[in-house]
Amino acid sequence: MSTTTPVPAAPDRDAPLGPTTPGAGRRRRVSGTDRLVVTLMVLVPTLFVLALVWLPALASIALSFARWTGVGGLDTIEWVGTENYVNVFTNYPPFWPAIQHNLIWLAFLFFVATPLGMFLAVLLDKELRGSRFYQTSFYLPVILSLALTGFIWQLMYSRDQGFINEVMGYFADWFGFTYTPIDWYGDPSVNLWAVLVASGWQHAGYIMLLYLAGLKAVDPVLREAAKVDGASETRTFFSVIFPVMRPINLIVLVITVIEALRAFDIVWVINKGRNGLEIIAALVTQNIVGEASRIGFGSALATIMLLISSVFVVIYLRTVMKEGR
Repeated sequence: MSTTTPVPAAPDRDAPLGPTTPGAGRRRRVSGTDRLVVTLMVLVPTLFVLALVWLPALASIALSFARWTGVGGLDTIEWVGTENYVNVFTNYPPFWPAIQHNLIWLAFLFFVATPLGMFLAVLLDKELRGSRFYQTSFYLPVILSLALTGFIWQLMYSRDQGFINEVMGYFADWFGFTYTPIDWYGDPSVNLWAVLVASGWQHAGYIMLLYLAGLKAVDPVLREAAKVDGASETRTFFSVIFPVMRPINLIVLVITVIEALRAFDIVWVINKGRNGLEIIAALVTQNIVGEASRIGFGSALATIMLLISSVFVVIYLRTVMKEGR
């Protein structure tokens, strides 16, 4: 007599795997406290941005079409259309020198300070001995304000007691020739370049930090593959590493443009943007805060600054959005 062993049935493919628990698959309800916290986290920063950024910017654009001294109520505002812009471009002598100086500032930061910061980042990425100390030393000027930077470099540039003139005078006495101390901040033929050196000293440290962070994020496999192919370190950097850091390059470009346009502190500390140091930001302050108190005219200058900087910001945002897609 034979017995047959029952064959277990095949498991149902549609049946859920594992133990089932009550409420599985249901969405977790958000409590009222969580909703309140999320709302506040979104609402509070938005209100600050609107109050401190967008409203002043829109008010400046509106006032650029008006004539107002800032004294009296809003009913004293006289709307003059594009008169302020016409006067800026045709009847305001400091404007075009300021544009030229801002372009020189941009070129110096872009072609001198930025490559210097990149070079420092490449060196520190090699994990040299004492690299932590060098990173701190090069980045230290970044945490200083431009106003404080101007005071520090005043010790270097002072005509009577400055370090540079003292050293040059010492070598002049040593070699037996006459040296006339240079007024680095007062001479309009050299003061712009003296300020650019001080500003570049600070800018290079910031760029170094950005590129150093980018280099640390590069996949080491790319370097190894380039090394196997026989590429030199220079060729590897410009052909492999640099293109990979495209997002960092865009950020550096935008930051450099903004830094060149908003350069104000160090110039204002030195001579309030006069005598060879005319820049747009200083002209805005002179017209709005100065004795003239021409709110509309200063707002027109500020709007021109806003438009110029917005071009590069829009280019950056469009590029980032395309990459995100």
